[in-house]
Amino acid sequence: MEFTRISPHPALAEFIECYWMMYSDDSLPTVEKIIPDGFTELIFNYRDVYQSQISGHWSLQSPNLLAGQLRTYFYLQNTGTTGSVAIKLKPAALSQLFGMNMYQYVDQIVDLSSLAHPMLNGLTEKINTAVALKQTQQGELIKELLDNYFMKLVPSATANPLKQPLDLIFQTNGMLTVAEMASAADVSERQLERLFKKYIGLSPKYYARIIRFNYIFKLITAKKCSWAEVVYQSGYYDQSHFIRNFKAFTGEDPSAYYFEEKNMANFFLNK
Repeated sequence: MEFTRISPHPALAEFIECYWMMYSDDSLPTVEKIIPDGFTELIFNYRDVYQSQISGHWSLQSPNLLAGQLRTYFYLQNTGTTGSVAIKLKPAALSQLFGMNMYQYVDQIVDLSSLAHPMLNGLTEKINTAVALKQTQQGELIKELLDNYFMKLVPSATANPLKQPLDLIFQTNGMLTVAEMASAADVSERQLERLFKKYIGLSPKYYARIIRFNYIFKLITAKKCSWAEVVYQSGYYDQSHFIRNFKAFTGEDPSAYYFEEKNMANFFLNK
């Protein structure tokens, strides 16, 4: 599998984390694990589709998808060759740009065409046109296409009422209290919960847990810390608490996880 990460135009930093592409001619079915990383995505599969297992049952995905916030891991399996283009969006971006209530999409991967949003019309066709060119030109063309598309949306985007608490979550690597988040947003804790439900889909406490898990992954892959140091730096009371948290998001013990393996989960978590 070939993975490509593309940085968006700096003017889109508030809305877009990155664009990414996947490509493989291997049609042998392979199961991949997807792990929460705190971001939502718009995904366009221009080759064969995937099937997913989220709640214990495999279901065939549509070619073009919206993936909401995840609370735990799930599985994907290819049904043939892979060709994908995706936009990884900042936590509140879908609500800001398209007015979506993100609580409706938690642990959901939905057919993009079912949303019938006027601002999403035509994006699939543009991407399909871009990927029809030689693969060496795809990355540059995809970046230009998506940058232009989202730059046109920015002027009509709504303000993000969670900018300050989200900034604080990332600055502290998820190691803060709900009271501190509410103070940063200058709202009550109850109001903060309501805003997170609408703009993110998750509670502020659970979202902070996901970002702290991302920090754990960063510390471990950096290979500069012992396990004891990872536990301490990521703010856990003890190693058992740390292991429980890691297993909740990955289904695996950290000592058994393959951090160096070239797979979807590691590509998405390695920023």
